[in-house]
Amino acid sequence: MQNQKVLILDFGGQYNQLIARRVRECNVYCEVKPFDMSLEEIRAYDPLGIIFTGGPNSVYAPDSPHPDPGVYSLGVPILGICYGCQLLSHELGGLVTAAQDDSAREYGKTQTWFDTSCALFRGLPESSVTWMSHGDYMARVPEGFRLSAHSQACPTVGICDEKRKFYGVQFHPEVNHTEYGKQMLRNFLYEICGAVGDWTMADYKRRAIEEIRAKVGEGKVLLALSGGVDSSVAAALLAEAVGSQLTCVFVDHGLMRKNEGDEVEQAFAKWDINLIRCNEEQRFLTALAGVEEPEHKRKIIGEEFIRVFEREGKKIGSVDYLAQGTIYPDVIESGKGDAAVIKSHHNVGGLPDFVDFKEIIEPLRMLFKDEVRQLGRELGLPEYLVMRQPFPGPGLGIRVIGELTREKLDLLREADAIFREEVAAAGLDQVLNQYFAALTNMRSVGVMGDGRTYDYAIALRAVETSDFMTADWARIPYDVLDRVSVRIVNEVRGVNRVLYDVTAKPPATIEFE
Repeated sequence: MQNQKVLILDFGGQYNQLIARRVRECNVYCEVKPFDMSLEEIRAYDPLGIIFTGGPNSVYAPDSPHPDPGVYSLGVPILGICYGCQLLSHELGGLVTAAQDDSAREYGKTQTWFDTSCALFRGLPESSVTWMSHGDYMARVPEGFRLSAHSQACPTVGICDEKRKFYGVQFHPEVNHTEYGKQMLRNFLYEICGAVGDWTMADYKRRAIEEIRAKVGEGKVLLALSGGVDSSVAAALLAEAVGSQLTCVFVDHGLMRKNEGDEVEQAFAKWDINLIRCNEEQRFLTALAGVEEPEHKRKIIGEEFIRVFEREGKKIGSVDYLAQGTIYPDVIESGKGDAAVIKSHHNVGGLPDFVDFKEIIEPLRMLFKDEVRQLGRELGLPEYLVMRQPFPGPGLGIRVIGELTREKLDLLREADAIFREEVAAAGLDQVLNQYFAALTNMRSVGVMGDGRTYDYAIALRAVETSDFMTADWARIPYDVLDRVSVRIVNEVRGVNRVLYDVTAKPPATIEFE
């Protein structure tokens, strides 16, 4: 039996995959497709509803992305978000223009008022905070539409044509900053589209296993195993799907946290899988010597990873598929469709042009971090693996600002271990979603004993987030930060200053590079 499906047409915004996450949280299956999906393909998909995402363009620009105009005649409910809202207005007879003054432009948290007789806002408070990000303005709404939400600066925050079931909002209901955004999306799915909620993580597991078996057949699979949550869940999923056809390769690139290589090997030694550990520190540090630019570092790390996997694949013989634990935030930040590249992930945008495998398998590509954890539990993974601290594929390579050397990496390993020890001792390790130390490229004057020092500054980073697309800096108690600072300065030679990062995402990213 097929699940009910919602189609999300992607117009290039940075929050687009968050929409998919929120829809799936409501137990409704969805897929994100390019905006130029043909009408025939849309009909074949048979969507319960369609969501137009945000995007960086102006709808009236000659090169702006537009869907097949036949989408408006399918009799399917449509929700337009930000650019998608303006698209509805522009294409159905309204007028969208650049805001004439700064007051009509809205960015960030905005108090918004709703007409709760509109099905999209039914059951919600008449006023709450939404997250705005638009510089264009709907000066006139199309015939048949009425206004359903407004802010102090903008009278056309929300529009609806309830006869045709077309709805548009200027704000982003998919981000956590919009207080009742998830309820709005749920209203669209259940009240407007008629969803019954027939999709679960157990169903995703079943489908993924079926798809992997169908794709791989009798072939062999090589999994890039880092020991982090994503690759561990991918390993469990692939093991259940293809069993002995799977070989896991753990590449210790010398950019791991303190003792992590040994810990990963010990953790997976208990599993009934073929695990190969490759100690490649010298290879990676040689390739990275003298490189300071972050994107260049990521590209080199991605290239070297692939070359090691290719070498190991040849040793095994006739390996057809390379598997990776790529998840949605990796894909988004590496750039997809019309989206901007924030940073290349070594397993996505950092891949070389040529990869000597038949195909790359990424069974978690549609999932966010919290969903990956849910899937891990569904697969029976132990909680200590499911809740393991996220660690990026490039490792400490993107937590050392500037050129990488073994000395810098060793210094950072010690400082990071102290930070993680003190966070755990304070009972904060299950509260903070990600926390780590980074080595800045800054040296400053200090005094230790009666002598002058000129040493590095360590930056501490800790965030709270549910999806890793947006994050807030964690309010760690001062006494914990004090203990960390005193220990690092006293125990790690070469550091005389400790800083704490109090920047949210956005505007920052969680990692430093």
